[in-house]
Amino acid sequence: MGAKDKTIRVIAGVILLGIGISIQGVGGLLCAIVGVSLLFTAITGFCTLYKLFGIDTRELKPGITTKRERTDIRR
Repeated sequence: MGAKDKTIRVIAGVILLGIGISIQGVGGLLCAIVGVSLLFTAITGFCTLYKLFGIDTRELKPGITTKRERTDIRR
């Protein structure tokens, strides 16, 4: 997960969690759940949906030209 993706998830997660805490009922609960899940994926750097659909938002580093090279260096 790329830095921009993580930043957007943190911002959206905090906003939705705040809305979820301030609103009562099912809508507030849903906002809080989505907010927490966005924060969790930003912190861990892993998104199940991205994995399922093969999405990779990490930026390529200099000298790395393929997705395979990026995966080999990752861990």
